[in-house]
Amino acid sequence: MRSFISKILIFLLSIFPALLRAENGEKYEKKAAKYSSFWQKMIPRYTKLQFAGSMGMLSLGTGWNYGKNHWETDLLLGIVPRNSNDRAMASFTLKQNYIPWQIPIKNQFYFEPLSCGIYINTLLDREFWIKNPDKYPKRYYTFSTRIRTHVFLGERLTIKFKNPKSWYHSISVFYEISTCDLYLISAIPNSYLKPKDYLSLSFGLKWQIL
Repeated sequence: MRSFISKILIFLLSIFPALLRAENGEKYEKKAAKYSSFWQKMIPRYTKLQFAGSMGMLSLGTGWNYGKNHWETDLLLGIVPRNSNDRAMASFTLKQNYIPWQIPIKNQFYFEPLSCGIYINTLLDREFWIKNPDKYPKRYYTFSTRIRTHVFLGERLTIKFKNPKSWYHSISVFYEISTCDLYLISAIPNSYLKPKDYLSLSFGLKWQIL
C-alpha cells in the first residue's frame, strides 16, 4: 500500500512542474494578448484637418472612433496667425464628437445629417491665464482668458473606398457651427447681438486610416 501511494506521489511530483509551466504559459499568453489589444486601441484611427472654429485659423490632429463609430475623440493643434497688434500663437483642442446616423446615398457615398459635440480649447501662450492674475482685484475677471468651452452642430459627407490595399478607408468633408461659453453669456442678455456675433463657422476634412 505504501509503495502504491509512493508511486502516486512521485507521479504527481513529476507532472507538477509541467502543469505549472503550462499554467504560467497560458497566463503569459493572456497577458500578452491583453497588452497587445490595449496598444492596438491606442493607435489613432484617423487624421483631421479643420479650418476656423475658434480653435485657430488652421488645426491639424488625430483621433479615435469607437462605439460602432458613433463617437470620436480628437486631439488638435492649431495656429492663430499674428495680427497687427500681436504675434502668432498655438492652440490645443480636445474635442468629443457624436454622429448618431449614417445614411447611404449612392455607391460609396454616405450622408451624416447630424454631427454634434463639445470641445475645450486653450491658447498656448503665457499672456493668457486660467486664474485671475494678482495685478487685478479679486474677481475683477470672472472668466479665464486661456480656456474656452465650445458646443457645435454640423453635417458630413463621406466616401468609403473598397480597395482593401488602400492606406485609407474613407474621406469625409464636414462643416460645423459652434459657439463658446463666453459668447453665450454675452448673447443671452444682449438681444442686439446677431448670430454672426456669437456663432462660428468651420470646415474640415477627415481621413479614416484604420
